[in-house]
This record gives sequence, structure tokens and C-alpha cells, in this order.
Amino acid sequence: MIILTRKSVFLGAALLFMCSGLFAQHLIRYADPTVGTGGHGHTYPGATVPFGMVQLSPDNGTEGWDWCSGYNYGDSTIAGFSHMHLSGTGCGDWCDISVMPNTNLIPDSASHFRARFNHKSEDKWPGYYSVQLNNGIKAAFTATEHCGFHQYTFPVGSRPVLRFNLAFAINYDSTTQSRFYKLDDSTFMGYRYSTGWAKEQRVYFAVRTSVPVKALHIYDHSTHKEIAENDEDGDVYNAELEFKDLFARSLLMKVALSSVSADKAVQALNEIDDWDFVGVINDATKKWEQEFSKITVQSGDDRLKRIFYSALYHTCMAPVLYSDADGQYKNAKEQVRKMKKGQRYTVFSLWDTFRGLNPLFTLTQPERNIDMLNSMLAFSDENGLLPVWDLSTYETNCMSGYHAVPVLADAVLKNTPGLDPERVYAAMKKSANQTVRGTQDYIKYGYLPQDKEGYSVTITLEYAYDDWCIAQVAKKLGHEKDYEMFMTRSQAYKKLFDKSTGFIRGKNADGSWVVPFDPYLTSTEAKSMYEEGNAWQYTFFVPHDVRGLAKEFGSYDKFIQKLDSLFTVSSGVKGESAPPDVSGLIGQYAHGNEPSHHIAYMYTFVGAPWKTQEKVRMIVDSMYHDAPDGYAGNEDCGQMSAWAVWSMMGMYPANPANGEYVFGSPMFDDVAIKLPSGKQFSIKAKNAGKNHPYIQSVTLNGTAYSKTYIDHATLLKGGTLEFVMGAQPNKKWGVDTKDWPSSANN
Repeated sequence: MIILTRKSVFLGAALLFMCSGLFAQHLIRYADPTVGTGGHGHTYPGATVPFGMVQLSPDNGTEGWDWCSGYNYGDSTIAGFSHMHLSGTGCGDWCDISVMPNTNLIPDSASHFRARFNHKSEDKWPGYYSVQLNNGIKAAFTATEHCGFHQYTFPVGSRPVLRFNLAFAINYDSTTQSRFYKLDDSTFMGYRYSTGWAKEQRVYFAVRTSVPVKALHIYDHSTHKEIAENDEDGDVYNAELEFKDLFARSLLMKVALSSVSADKAVQALNEIDDWDFVGVINDATKKWEQEFSKITVQSGDDRLKRIFYSALYHTCMAPVLYSDADGQYKNAKEQVRKMKKGQRYTVFSLWDTFRGLNPLFTLTQPERNIDMLNSMLAFSDENGLLPVWDLSTYETNCMSGYHAVPVLADAVLKNTPGLDPERVYAAMKKSANQTVRGTQDYIKYGYLPQDKEGYSVTITLEYAYDDWCIAQVAKKLGHEKDYEMFMTRSQAYKKLFDKSTGFIRGKNADGSWVVPFDPYLTSTEAKSMYEEGNAWQYTFFVPHDVRGLAKEFGSYDKFIQKLDSLFTVSSGVKGESAPPDVSGLIGQYAHGNEPSHHIAYMYTFVGAPWKTQEKVRMIVDSMYHDAPDGYAGNEDCGQMSAWAVWSMMGMYPANPANGEYVFGSPMFDDVAIKLPSGKQFSIKAKNAGKNHPYIQSVTLNGTAYSKTYIDHATLLKGGTLEFVMGAQPNKKWGVDTKDWPSSANN
């Protein structure tokens, strides 16, 4: 555990890293919360613990796409420090319970009063954030699961004030009602109700200060006038806590959250039972160190370590806790529920995370993952269908597919304990036969016609993959007729493959191709055939049946040629409303968005694994950096990072639900994975230097290994997988058909 002193918390993080021999031995020093806060990464730099309800982080007070988390590295103002943030999303919401310190009362508490700052005055590491504002106020933060811990130092002679701007909102969000009540001279509570991306959001909070409050000021948001505390006429209230001059002594404050009630938030204040700010920092640091120690890597290149552990850090930001410590929660329908066992989670960005993050959780989060899976089932019980994009237990219906299915299927097929497989299967079937989101037309025609629903190609392909996942669970549970039916549905991609153009494209209900057709065209308009992509990217979204897709091209060689062209054609994207998500382009391969994430691994399914190795190494080198703009696109709740974690280790779940990890190009001398069983699985790579991306040979526990993948069951046994890498491809290794990853059509 890293031991800090109270005096040290305002020292530069870099100085701590260099001067503390104990700190230097820990992995947390390689994780940088700044990564992804610049460009289009949309991450936040503030203090949180793994998957915690509280994410205490600065907000710039700026609207816009690159402020989806409230903060962008290119900004230079702070409007407040709020307690809930979304990590890496493409939609902006939350930023609930905003607190802003000042040296005097703020005349208009409803406005986005801002203070300037310089990045040189920021310190941050996992579980801790601090900044000195240009007005002389020092602010530092740490957190527990349900409680944010603040430390402020005001200039001598100032009139210390903490403003609670409950009207603060960004992008989609807006406050519908808020209250702030006094319990005693140092304890307060209240709530904020809002609507936005999620139409129903309720956050309850409690506040306790280390010194008594001199005066409480409450303002009506609409009139900006101070009102009596018991005035209940308005809808939205803000508050300011005024203190006596503290003469440079630190002011400490705890802010606890609950989804149930303000009284429950008051109880949650006890999660921090004293005023030991440094002790809570150390506790948060220890929790992060435990996460990082689950996968330890060895390399002489510290830059690679910083990229890897910053990525591993971001895989622990979502989903987040939604229930109180006792498992109780209030859902978006205002129903107070309690999990039968474990905790309830929210923020399920499933269109993104089903691809790489959720399979990673089966290794790194065995206990927490069960709660997340059961949270999806609880969502289904409460809302009638499995979640598509669950925010604050509200269905935003953002993006396509029913991608809770592959996550749950992966868990059932891996025999994850704590799940009822038949309950899972019933929920899957219900989502697959829903009467919304174009599903009925997809079932009727065997594909979704474009003249029936927009984004028809994307929806068809994603439903087809999800149906393949359901088929595998049906087979495991002995539902043979269902297995055959869902396997038939999983072949829907073939009905949209146009042999004359070599692309998967849209069809109308009468079977005619949609015209005009341009494979470079993408659009955010509903009439688009592809969601956040074009024909180049989506033609390859058949992760369950790579060889079946390849045969549509006429031969494996022709399919390889098509893959090659994806990476070499023009990177130009056409369309007046082309979405900014299509980013990180290498040719038309778009690593900045998730539909491309499996594509580099497809070569291995058709006998050209050296091409996978080459492309994966190129993508890591060009798309990941240890800097604020370190991601090629939205980090998306851990998926962009999960791809790096998997790929830098040397493998990736190209089909996220079949339990096979396809080999890529390992970048570390040694990787040690702590397995759920307590065993260890090691991945060693000899000569894994910058110019050595190609696998020459592989051994598993000292025995020659010719397969181009390793399955989950084998990995769980523990052992050592060793690669020998080289500068030139070994075109004889992994080319025998018996060594290829599985495909629905073998």
C-alpha cells in the first residue's frame, strides 16, 4: 500500500512517483487518468474507486460533444466538481451534484461561474485528483464507493464559500427539481431530479463538513433570488455554504450519494467514518493497486506499461454501482428494490463493451461480473426486455442490436456460477422476439428491409450475431428446435451480400438493392443503411461465421485480398452528416469505433495469421499513446481500452461469445494473469521488440502449440504460453485448417 502524508497530498504526483521508493514498486504509477481526456476520448481525470457510484471530477462548464464527461484537456476553466460522470461515451449526461469553491458569495448561483486553472497545477492518479485554481484555492478529492471526499484550502482573508449548483447540466441533461435541506450546522441533505439522455434520473445526496457552516444561502434557480429554507414554491434550488475565514486551514467535506433517498445518503456518510483525508486516499490507492496486480506485465519500455495500465484503469470505470451498500435501489420507475444477492449496476454501454470488455471481466472481475449479469436480468424483469443501453436503470435505446445477449451467452457457455441459465435463456428469447426496433420485420423477411427501418444493414448483422449466441445457449440447454431456428437467423448476413460489388448492403422488402450505393458513404440520418459506419466496415461484421463470409467472396484468397484493401484504400469518408465516431482510420479500417475491433483478427480464421500479427501491432503502435489524446476515438466505457489490454497481451476474443482468444502480436516480455481460481496464466514473448511483430513459434507448458488461439477452459487451468517473435513472418505457422479458430461454417 502506498503511504502518503497529509503534507504530501498537494505535492506534484510526479515528485511523489520519483521520490517514494515504495511507490516506485507499485503498478499504479503507470496508470494515468489524463489519457483520453483530450481529443475525442471523452474520459474524465477525477477521483473514483473501481466501478464506484461516485466519480468526483472537474467540469469545464462547456457544452459539446468533446465534453461528454464534463471535461476536455483543451479547456482552461472549471465550473465545478460534480459527483457522477460517464467515461468515454458519445453522449453527455450526469455531472450530478456540482460543487464549486469560491472566495466570496457568487452573485448568480444559477450561472456557470468559472475559475481558470493551468494543467501544471493539476495532480492526479487513480483515486485522487487535485488542482490549484488561479484564484488561489487549492482543491483535492478522493472517494469511496458511495462517498466523495473533498479538501479545500482558501487564501487567508477570503470568505470561504462552497456552492452546490444543482442546476448545473451539460448537453442532454437538465434539472427538473432539486432541494437542499439543513439537518444541523454541519450536515445537509437533498436531491436532484433531472431528465436527459435517460428521461428519469434521481440522485439523493448528503453533506457533512469538518467545521460548522456560518450561513446557508438557498437560491431559486428561476429568479436567482435568495429564499427562505422552507420555501417550497420553486422547482430548482441551489445552495451556498458560507464559512468563517479558515486562515489557510483545510476545509474537509463528505458528500454521499444514494439512489433510494436522502436519508439513505445520510447513512452512506458513514462509509468514511473519520476526517482522515490521506487515509481515504491510501484506501482508494490500495483498491486500484489490487486491480492492476491482477495482470502484471514486464517490459523494458515504460511507455508500453503506461499505455497498458492506463487502459486497464479505464476498464474499471463502468458499469458503476447503482445500489446502496445494502443492495437496495430505486429504479427509473420509482420502484424501491433490493438485489437478492450482491449489488445493482448501471451504465451498460453494451453496443461497445460486448466485444472485448465483458469477456475480459470473466477473467478480471469474476465476483463483480456476476452482479453485473444479474443486474441485466433485474433490468429485464423490471422493463420487459434485456438492456440495450442502461443509464440510471432507464432504457435509452441507444445503438442497435440486443447485445446483452452475447454477454450473457458468454457467461452461460463459460459455466459462470451464480446465474440461472434457463432464466437467462428466457430473457434472451424475449429480446430476440421483441415487437420494437425492427425485429419483427427482420424475422419476417430474414433480414431487415431498408424501406421498413433505417440502419437496416447494421441491425441485420448485429441481430444475426446475437441470434448465433442464443443458438449456442439453446444447444447447451438442449433446446434443439430453437437451436436450428436461431442458427438459420444467424445466416441473415448472406441475404445482404452483393457479389457484384463485394459488399454487404441494404435491400428493400421486395428484394431490390437500395440505390444509389457508395461504400464510402456514412450518415447519422435514419435513412442511412449503416449506424456509425459504412459498407467497408460493416461488410466484415460477421464474427461468428468468418469462413462463411469468406466463401461469399468466392475463396479465402479473395477474402484476404478484400481485407487487405480495407487497410489500404482511401481514408476519405463521404456524407454531409458523417458521424465523427468514424475515426482512427487506416484506409477504411476505423479503430476509433467499435465495429472494426475484431477485423484485424479475421485473417487468422482463413489461414493468414501473420497478417493479423502485422495489423494488430500496427494498430497498437499508431492508435494508443500515453497522452491526453491517447485514444483514436471515444473510449466508450472501457471497450477501447479492453482492446488494448487484450491485444498487448497477445490475444483477443474476436468472437466475443465462443470462449476462444485469437492470437495477435504480444508486446510484453512476460504477462502474468491472476485467474479466478487462484492459479496463474503466464504469457511470455521472446524478442517482442518494436520491429518483431511476427510469431515464429508457440509452446504451451513447454510443448509445441500450433493452434492460433487458446480457449477459455485451457487458459483457466493455468500454465505458460510462450511465443517466439521475429522481424519476418513465419508463413508456415498456424496455416493448417485444424489450427484455425472456429467458425459457424467450417
